Amino acid sequence: MSRGLLWLPLLLVFVLLTALGWLERRRQQLFREWAEGSELAKLDGCGAARLVDGVLSWSRFEAGRLQLEDSFVIKQLELVELLALRSGEAPLTEEAQGACRLRLVGGGEQKDLPFADAERARRWMGELMARSRCEL
Repeated sequence: MSRGLLWLPLLLVFVLLTALGWLERRRQQLFREWAEGSELAKLDGCGAARLVDGVLSWSRFEAGRLQLEDSFVIKQLELVELLALRSGEAPLTEEAQGACRLRLVGGGEQKDLPFADAERARRWMGELMARSRCEL
């Protein structure tokens, strides 16, 4: 009996890992459907983003679905800044890695798009500025 009880925590860990794997697969499947037909898309720990017909929109995975957070019209884009995720208005240095946000400024608005990886955010900065110039 005592040997059987030793396996119980292992069984619980297995069930937990299976559930987490299923949730991640569901999140990726929802993202694939949501991002279908987009010009530019990303999925990371901070959420999902896509660029469709000149409109950049971003969402977060919540309660088994992608919940739309905000959007920005790219042709209004004037400036993109790379900032630390939670450090107020501190700009991110070139060497910095990890979580950050892109500040999108234009049309009298400024919005923040979160990223889990600074390198990917830097690539998106170039892509967004190039696409905003093309739409002018």
